[in-house]
Formats: sequence, C-alpha cells, structure tokens
Amino acid sequence: MNNLDTNRIPQHIAIIMDGNGRWALEQGKPRSFGHQAGVDTVRRITSECTRLGVKFLTLYTFSTENWNRPMDEIASLMSLVLSSLEDEIFMKNNVRFRVVGEIERLPKDVQEKLQETMDHTAGNTTMQMVVALSYSSRWEITRATRLIAEEVKEGKIRPEDIDEEMISQHLVTNFMPDPDLLIRTGAEVRVSNYMLWQIAYSELYFCDTYWPNFMEEDLHEAIRVYQSRQRRFGKTEAQVEDENE
Repeated sequence: MNNLDTNRIPQHIAIIMDGNGRWALEQGKPRSFGHQAGVDTVRRITSECTRLGVKFLTLYTFSTENWNRPMDEIASLMSLVLSSLEDEIFMKNNVRFRVVGEIERLPKDVQEKLQETMDHTAGNTTMQMVVALSYSSRWEITRATRLIAEEVKEGKIRPEDIDEEMISQHLVTNFMPDPDLLIRTGAEVRVSNYMLWQIAYSELYFCDTYWPNFMEEDLHEAIRVYQSRQRRFGKTEAQVEDENE
C-alpha cells in the first residue's frame, strides 16, 4: 500500500479469474474444489477494492464458451453461484451487485437468486460488483448490432447516425465506464472473448498466480504496475505530459 498513489486508483478493474481448476488438480482434488476456493478470493478482493476506492469491479465468471464444458462441472458451477450470493459481502461493504450476460440461459433458480440479490443491493453506493455470467464479447457485440439494425429498420435512427458512442450505449455494459485495468490470473496470456470493445485502451496485466492464491498484495502489485504506465490513448508522450502539467 505504501507504494500506491491513492489518487490514481483505477476506477474500473476487470478480472479474468483463471486457474481455479488447475489449482485444484495440482492438489489431487476435483476442479469444483478450486471453484469453491475461488469464491473466497472473490470475497477478499471485493472487500479490498472497496477499501481502495475502486468504483467498478467486473469479474469474468462463466463465458458463453464454458457451456461446452462437462455437464457435471457446469452443474457444480451453477450450484456454487447460488451458494455464493451472500448478502453479507455486499451489505457489509455497501456494494451493488449486477450481472451481464445471457441470463436467460441459466437455470431458473439461478436467475431468480441473481435478480433477488440485484434488487436487494440496488441502493448500495460504494462500489458496483459486476459478474459476467454466460457472457462473451462477440455475443454482446452481435446483440448490440441487431438492436441498432432494428432501430434503423423502424426509422428511429439513420445508418449515418451510428457511431462509437451509439454502439457503446447498446452494449449490456452501458451503465459503467470502460475498464482502466484488466487483470488475468493463471499464467495464460489472452483475453478470451472478454469485453473486447471496452478494453480497447485498458492497461493489461497478466500474472502466473492461480485465482485461489490471488491475495490483496497481488492486487496491489497489479495496481502499482498500472500506475507506472503512461496512458496515452493514441497521443504522444509529450502531449500527455503537457496535459498533466
């Protein structure tokens, strides 16, 4: 913490929580054991993000492609979603809970629990924790394209009115800013169809640590690296320095 600039904490951190299954298998345990351990990490990191002043924490929990996994693992993950939606973590930290993704594909009891948690935490204001569940960026962009096409067809907008802002407003993430920092754990170096539109200028941080082992100090290190970089958004270094003077 002594190495962090508290005035430059990223307002939106997105995380690809990778390595749960491999962490468990290396201990000779089923993959579901790793997912359960990963929930404990979610609680720790959520609490630490609220303490640091992060405003949005988006967690890649279950991708559209994950529906191709063995059915017993999917069932275990869905059960874990139900059991992990405890009010304590949200109410204790004044965190609003939200979900983005193809929610209609989830089991009815999971859908109902998600909605119940969203309704109960709607008044919380310190941070929004957004879970990407049954989500993929290609699905999201395809959905946005269809919505815009329908509005063109109905005469509500003209094709020449379509710009980046309009596309962003038709995404399921339109209620929050783009991520400042994207973290991926688990030693893989790819973004796996996660918020492809939104991370155009995000700072990317990859680490070897499996998600169950990702601690507060690992989060601090990711933020420290983020703060060591100059975000230029297409401008030159000199231009950015002049703007900051």
